[in-house]
Amino acid sequence: MARTTLRQMDGMSQIQTMTVFRFITFCWIAFVVYWWVSAWNVKKTAERTSAASRLRYKIWTWIGIILLIGPFHIYPFQMMVVPRSWLTAGSGCILCLAGLLLAVWARRTLARNWSADVTFKEEHELVTRGPYQFVRHPIYTALLLMFLGTALADEKLGSWLSLPFCFIGFWLKYKDEEKLMLQHFPNEYPAYMSRVKALVPFVF
Repeated sequence: MARTTLRQMDGMSQIQTMTVFRFITFCWIAFVVYWWVSAWNVKKTAERTSAASRLRYKIWTWIGIILLIGPFHIYPFQMMVVPRSWLTAGSGCILCLAGLLLAVWARRTLARNWSADVTFKEEHELVTRGPYQFVRHPIYTALLLMFLGTALADEKLGSWLSLPFCFIGFWLKYKDEEKLMLQHFPNEYPAYMSRVKALVPFVF
């Protein structure tokens, strides 16, 4: 009864709430499917960071993912921290879709230079076109948008807690990536870093 009253007050029926949930789920499924398919067409790896280095950023990222999708009915993760409304739900859907589109754009631009882990490919190119002319790591920007959009639409504490964990994971990962880029592009990459921000255009 309390849930029904809350939805009526916020102007969202149970069907409308489920529609938002399905849209967010569709965005994530589309991301996973596209990533899995495109992962088969990449260049061979010439250099890879250590297992310890990979574990460091993966732990943070996986904790964030588990917080986002896992503890649905565990206190206090299921607590509502943002009032349910069309504003939050709609904003969440828009941000999640925007993140998905940006991720696909960035992945297509990176093409066969992409890798899931921090690696340097054979005949690796320094890509600075497309979304890479606005931020150095647009895929991480895109994923953070998707996490933020999901948190807004879901409104629960667990979803919001996922954001700092994923941010730290992405931050640690891109720091390792940039060390590798600086080693192999000692002239080009510092110039690129000086003119393009890491995650947020003109800001950070």
